[in-house]
Amino acid sequence: MQLNEHDSKTLFQESGIATPQGILLQRDLMVNPAADMSAENFSVPLPWMLKIQVLAGGRGKQGGVVALDSPEELPTAAQRLFELEVNARPAPFLRLEHRATIAREFYLSLSLQREWGCPVLTIGRQGGVEVETIGAEDPENLLVQRLNALAGLGAHQVRAAFFHLGLDKSLWPDFHSLLKNLWDCFTNNGLLLAEINPLVLTREDKWLALDGKIEVDDNFADLRPEVKRFAREVYFSDQENRAKAAGLSYHRFEGRVGLMVNGAGLAMATMDLLNHSGLQPANFLDLGGGAGQQAMDEAMNILLGDPQVEAVLINLFGGILSCEKVAMALMTALGGQAPVKPLVVRFSGHGADAGRSLLSDVPGKTLHLADDLNQALDILRDILQADSTPSGKLPRSSAPGADSVSKKSSGANRSPRAGSLVAQPFGLDRTSQVLVQGLTGREGRRHAELMREYGVQIVAGVTPFKEGENVLGLPVYSSVAQAAARHHIDASIIFVPASVAADAVLEAAQANVPWIICITEGIPQMEMLTVLEQLKGSNSRLIGPNTPGLIVPGEIKIGIMPGGIFSPGPVAVLSRSGTLTYEAVHRLGAAGIGQSVCIGVGGDPYVGLGLKACAELVVADPRTKALLILGEIGGRAEEETAEHLRAQGWTGPILAFIAGRTAPEGKRLGHAGAILEKGGGGIQAKLDRLQTAGVTLCSDLDDVARLTGEALDLI
Repeated sequence: MQLNEHDSKTLFQESGIATPQGILLQRDLMVNPAADMSAENFSVPLPWMLKIQVLAGGRGKQGGVVALDSPEELPTAAQRLFELEVNARPAPFLRLEHRATIAREFYLSLSLQREWGCPVLTIGRQGGVEVETIGAEDPENLLVQRLNALAGLGAHQVRAAFFHLGLDKSLWPDFHSLLKNLWDCFTNNGLLLAEINPLVLTREDKWLALDGKIEVDDNFADLRPEVKRFAREVYFSDQENRAKAAGLSYHRFEGRVGLMVNGAGLAMATMDLLNHSGLQPANFLDLGGGAGQQAMDEAMNILLGDPQVEAVLINLFGGILSCEKVAMALMTALGGQAPVKPLVVRFSGHGADAGRSLLSDVPGKTLHLADDLNQALDILRDILQADSTPSGKLPRSSAPGADSVSKKSSGANRSPRAGSLVAQPFGLDRTSQVLVQGLTGREGRRHAELMREYGVQIVAGVTPFKEGENVLGLPVYSSVAQAAARHHIDASIIFVPASVAADAVLEAAQANVPWIICITEGIPQMEMLTVLEQLKGSNSRLIGPNTPGLIVPGEIKIGIMPGGIFSPGPVAVLSRSGTLTYEAVHRLGAAGIGQSVCIGVGGDPYVGLGLKACAELVVADPRTKALLILGEIGGRAEEETAEHLRAQGWTGPILAFIAGRTAPEGKRLGHAGAILEKGGGGIQAKLDRLQTAGVTLCSDLDDVARLTGEALDLI
């Protein structure tokens, strides 16, 4: 959740950080600016600065900030700014504030840095709109310090920031208070970014946040509703606001096909397929794993009510979300009527057959059931008479790594070797004993039953204050310590709400549980960073959070994966997305290619073992002959994993499919981790690094099974 400047400064002020005195002017309240905007109406002393309030950068360079010396200038200036758009965005608000007397300008920020996995304090001797240009001219302008999420902001780090600025020691007490208050603001409000640019020192030697930019972790805001007072719906479309209220991840694009999918990874992969097929998506809509009737109703209303949408594609792979339940919700949403626009439905996985059976009773000829995704695309082409020429798809002959598997890079004609990797047994098999934290809850009970059907030895459950209860014939304890005292536990799987999930992970680690699999999504990022710090040096390995779990086909399943689609074989699969895992494994299985192990590392920016550590484990397993990485835009985990394995001497085939290649830059698409950050080269830089590491790139889902089979044939 991004805050405008006015709201950012409000939060700064509440945290003890001084800002210029100012007020917010609203477009819809200014009926007669000349009458309503006289000096006596304001407590803000002259002279003034008048600033557009938009959620976009570059307003100063586009004329969105003006200086005013008299009240008579205000009506004309306000009207002009309200008519101005910054980066094609109109301004619903203006901020009128007292113009500060500036002696010096600096830069100051706290942020969560995804690549380093820690908070970062950045201070600059110079700040302002040209801070990035200044950095190119003066590389020493910025001092960047990595902070320990558990220890917090250290006094030595505050001193280092102060001395970097080269200021007189008389300014130290106020500077120390400023940084302490900024850290408290950052941590107490679940911020991902708190930026003051410029931070100014006034002629009166006072520190002042002249401009402010704050971004709040959505997961934190969901758990702390008071933070949502800064969420201003006026910045977003009616569709976006309705989707957010219903718990849907939604973005609007410029295409013709409405898209409804479960899981960000599969949604992005489907979006890519539509773009490649000349069927540009009109939106991205991720139902997530727990969509109910209200969410389904709103999703259908949004898609069918959008005049831009000519047809809708529903692509669901049932895992934690049942296709049958979705079909029932869809039937209710349609109210016994035929869809008003063509609706193409592809179900697979959990509840798919029952879901298709239900939808076969929908009247009319506008609902079309597809057996697979390719057939769904063919139906859409027929409906829309789309150009069959792929749009932006890499040709098979020139797709990086798609034409063949290099003998040098993939270990053709020889068995993969681990090189300097230390072989470690994976350690989980059909004899492993599993604990379920949250067994008494609906999801914990349901998936415990499904895991037992797969043959998993579940020995007990844990729910605080429920000791003595019995669920599915299993004893329930109030703590992991109690369960561990009475049972041998090899792994614990966590099904608890986000508000207590981080603590549940630490509880399992305190009891020395070797493997911890956290299914829960929505854990605030800062909480996860503190958990990861506390897990360092422990005997526990964490998978997740926001993971579908792990499975050794034919041996053990600890998670929510639909076990029926997996089969034993030579390919290890590592993924950042649950539904994308199911889709890829389903295609591998159809081609007769089994899996040695599949691990969902988690879709959040900060997870336990992650791709690199999991890759070391699975390639050291003698059953693994090839590795398939199912990745997403954002971050550098996929390429760094491949480079690490090659540097350590593993010569087996590595294949990768990256979802979201056609996503617009800077859009968050479902997972907190699924964001294509501006700068750093974007998706092409990721693909180039993967190819340089000898990775076979799968340009679309159809390539996954074909290229994996070709790679295995060459070993």
